[in-house]
Amino acid sequence: MPISSASCNFNWKPTNFSLSDLEDNEVNFYDSFGQNGLLVMFICNHCPYVNSIEKKIKYETDMLFDLGINSLAIMSNDQNEYLEDSLENLRIQSNKNNFKFPYLIDKEQLIAKNFKALCTPDFFGFNSDKTLQYRGRLDSLGRDPEIGERELYLAMSEIGEKKYTSNPQFPSMGCSIKWKI
Repeated sequence: MPISSASCNFNWKPTNFSLSDLEDNEVNFYDSFGQNGLLVMFICNHCPYVNSIEKKIKYETDMLFDLGINSLAIMSNDQNEYLEDSLENLRIQSNKNNFKFPYLIDKEQLIAKNFKALCTPDFFGFNSDKTLQYRGRLDSLGRDPEIGERELYLAMSEIGEKKYTSNPQFPSMGCSIKWKI
Protein backbone atom coordinates (compact mmCIF):
# COMPACT_ATOMS: atom_id res chain seq x y z
CA MET A 1 0.00 0.00 0.00
CA PRO A 2 1.47 3.38 -0.98
CA ILE A 3 2.27 6.03 1.58
CA SER A 4 2.60 9.78 1.10
CA SER A 5 5.41 12.12 2.03
CA ALA A 6 5.02 14.85 4.64
CA SER A 7 4.65 18.55 3.89
CA CYS A 8 7.58 20.89 3.31
CA ASN A 9 9.49 22.20 6.33
CA PHE A 10 10.30 25.51 4.64
CA ASN A 11 13.74 27.03 5.25
CA TRP A 12 15.06 23.93 7.03
CA LYS A 13 18.81 23.67 6.50
CA PRO A 14 20.26 20.18 6.96
CA THR A 15 23.62 19.70 8.59
CA ASN A 16 26.32 18.74 6.14
CA PHE A 17 27.03 15.06 5.54
CA SER A 18 28.96 12.74 3.25
CA LEU A 19 27.88 9.38 1.86
CA SER A 20 29.47 6.89 -0.51
CA ASP A 21 28.28 6.72 -4.10
CA LEU A 22 27.95 3.56 -6.20
CA GLU A 23 31.70 3.54 -6.88
CA ASP A 24 32.59 3.99 -3.18
CA ASN A 25 33.57 7.67 -3.61
CA GLU A 26 32.61 10.01 -0.78
CA VAL A 27 30.14 12.70 -1.90
CA ASN A 28 29.64 15.77 0.27
CA PHE A 29 26.13 17.22 0.51
CA TYR A 30 27.12 20.91 0.59
CA ASP A 31 29.64 20.43 -2.23
CA SER A 32 26.89 18.90 -4.40
CA PHE A 33 24.94 22.14 -4.81
CA GLY A 34 24.76 23.76 -8.19
CA GLN A 35 24.90 27.52 -8.58
CA ASN A 36 21.11 27.71 -8.16
CA GLY A 37 20.29 24.81 -5.85
CA LEU A 38 20.07 21.07 -5.35
CA LEU A 39 17.40 18.42 -5.75
CA VAL A 40 17.67 15.45 -3.34
CA MET A 41 15.70 12.34 -4.26
CA PHE A 42 15.14 9.34 -2.02
CA ILE A 43 14.73 6.53 -4.53
CA CYS A 44 15.49 2.81 -4.77
CA ASN A 45 15.50 -0.04 -7.23
CA HIS A 46 12.71 -2.32 -6.02
CA CYS A 47 9.83 0.17 -5.75
CA PRO A 48 7.36 0.10 -8.68
CA TYR A 49 6.58 3.78 -8.09
CA VAL A 50 10.23 4.68 -8.69
CA ASN A 51 10.60 2.22 -11.58
CA SER A 52 7.66 3.75 -13.40
CA ILE A 53 9.14 7.28 -13.35
CA GLU A 54 12.84 6.58 -13.94
CA LYS A 55 12.77 8.09 -17.43
CA LYS A 56 10.99 11.16 -16.09
CA ILE A 57 13.58 11.48 -13.30
CA LYS A 58 16.35 11.35 -15.89
CA TYR A 59 14.64 13.95 -18.09
CA GLU A 60 13.81 16.39 -15.28
CA THR A 61 17.23 16.18 -13.60
CA ASP A 62 18.95 16.81 -16.94
CA MET A 63 16.72 19.87 -17.49
CA LEU A 64 17.41 21.16 -13.96
CA PHE A 65 21.15 20.76 -14.48
CA ASP A 66 20.85 23.15 -17.42
CA LEU A 67 19.38 25.68 -14.96
CA GLY A 68 22.31 25.36 -12.53
CA ILE A 69 20.45 23.00 -10.19
CA ASN A 70 22.29 19.78 -9.42
CA SER A 71 20.67 16.55 -8.27
CA LEU A 72 21.59 13.61 -6.13
CA ALA A 73 19.79 10.41 -5.23
CA ILE A 74 19.90 8.62 -1.89
CA MET A 75 18.96 4.99 -1.30
CA SER A 76 18.18 4.35 2.37
CA ASN A 77 16.46 0.96 2.32
CA ASP A 78 17.80 -1.99 4.30
CA GLN A 79 19.91 -3.71 1.63
CA ASN A 80 20.12 -6.92 3.65
CA GLU A 81 16.36 -7.41 3.41
CA TYR A 82 15.83 -6.00 -0.10
CA LEU A 83 18.37 -7.55 -2.45
CA GLU A 84 16.96 -5.60 -5.41
CA ASP A 85 18.47 -2.56 -3.69
CA SER A 86 21.96 -4.08 -3.54
CA LEU A 87 24.90 -2.03 -4.71
CA GLU A 88 25.21 -4.07 -7.91
CA ASN A 89 21.51 -3.69 -8.74
CA LEU A 90 21.64 0.05 -8.08
CA ARG A 91 24.58 0.29 -10.50
CA ILE A 92 22.54 -1.55 -13.12
CA GLN A 93 19.59 0.80 -12.55
CA SER A 94 21.79 3.89 -12.76
CA ASN A 95 23.60 2.73 -15.91
CA LYS A 96 20.41 1.57 -17.62
CA ASN A 97 18.87 5.01 -17.11
CA ASN A 98 22.11 6.91 -17.77
CA PHE A 99 21.68 8.85 -14.52
CA LYS A 100 24.20 11.69 -14.44
CA PHE A 101 23.70 12.53 -10.77
CA PRO A 102 25.48 10.88 -7.83
CA TYR A 103 23.55 7.95 -6.36
CA LEU A 104 24.39 7.62 -2.67
CA ILE A 105 23.96 4.79 -0.18
CA ASP A 106 22.59 5.67 3.28
CA LYS A 107 23.57 2.38 4.98
CA GLU A 108 22.87 3.60 8.50
CA GLN A 109 19.63 5.34 7.42
CA LEU A 110 20.68 8.46 9.33
CA ILE A 111 20.17 10.82 6.41
CA ALA A 112 16.67 9.52 5.68
CA LYS A 113 15.81 10.02 9.35
CA ASN A 114 17.32 13.51 9.39
CA PHE A 115 15.34 14.48 6.28
CA LYS A 116 12.25 12.71 7.67
CA ALA A 117 11.99 10.90 4.34
CA LEU A 118 9.05 8.52 4.32
CA CYS A 119 8.76 6.97 0.90
CA THR A 120 10.42 6.30 -2.41
CA PRO A 121 10.28 8.50 -4.30
CA ASP A 122 10.53 11.49 -1.94
CA PHE A 123 11.81 14.77 -3.45
CA PHE A 124 13.47 17.65 -1.55
CA GLY A 125 14.36 20.90 -3.34
CA PHE A 126 16.93 23.30 -1.87
CA ASN A 127 17.84 26.81 -2.96
CA SER A 128 21.41 28.08 -3.26
CA ASP A 129 21.29 29.11 0.43
CA LYS A 130 20.89 25.38 1.19
CA THR A 131 17.42 25.81 2.68
CA LEU A 132 14.48 23.56 1.84
CA GLN A 133 11.90 25.14 -0.45
CA TYR A 134 10.17 22.14 -2.04
CA ARG A 135 8.98 18.77 -0.85
CA GLY A 136 6.58 17.01 -3.11
CA ARG A 137 5.91 14.82 -6.07
CA LEU A 138 7.56 14.79 -9.48
CA ASP A 139 4.46 15.59 -11.51
CA SER A 140 0.69 15.31 -11.61
CA LEU A 141 0.57 11.89 -13.31
CA GLY A 142 2.41 9.80 -10.74
CA ARG A 143 3.15 6.32 -12.09
CA ASP A 144 1.91 7.17 -15.58
CA PRO A 145 4.98 7.11 -17.87
CA GLU A 146 3.82 10.25 -19.67
CA ILE A 147 4.92 13.60 -18.28
CA GLY A 148 2.10 15.44 -16.57
CA GLU A 149 2.18 18.96 -15.21
CA ARG A 150 5.85 19.37 -14.36
CA GLU A 151 5.35 20.37 -10.72
CA LEU A 152 8.86 19.59 -9.49
CA TYR A 153 10.56 21.19 -12.49
CA LEU A 154 8.44 24.35 -12.31
CA ALA A 155 9.02 24.71 -8.57
CA MET A 156 12.76 24.10 -8.84
CA SER A 157 13.19 26.48 -11.77
CA GLU A 158 11.45 29.19 -9.73
CA ILE A 159 13.62 28.34 -6.71
CA GLY A 160 16.66 28.69 -8.94
CA GLU A 161 15.57 32.19 -9.96
CA LYS A 162 14.01 33.56 -6.76
CA LYS A 163 15.25 31.19 -4.00
CA TYR A 164 11.64 30.22 -3.20
CA THR A 165 8.60 28.90 -5.03
CA SER A 166 4.99 30.02 -5.10
CA ASN A 167 3.93 26.82 -6.88
CA PRO A 168 1.59 24.48 -4.99
CA GLN A 169 3.21 21.40 -3.49
CA PHE A 170 1.58 17.99 -3.36
CA PRO A 171 2.96 15.03 -1.40
CA SER A 172 4.88 12.34 -3.19
CA MET A 173 3.46 8.83 -3.03
CA GLY A 174 5.32 5.55 -3.11
CA CYS A 175 6.74 2.61 -1.20
CA SER A 176 7.73 3.13 2.41
CA ILE A 177 11.41 3.32 3.21
CA LYS A 178 12.45 -0.12 4.43
CA TRP A 179 13.83 0.57 7.89
CA LYS A 180 16.25 -1.72 9.66
CA ILE A 181 14.75 -3.52 12.62
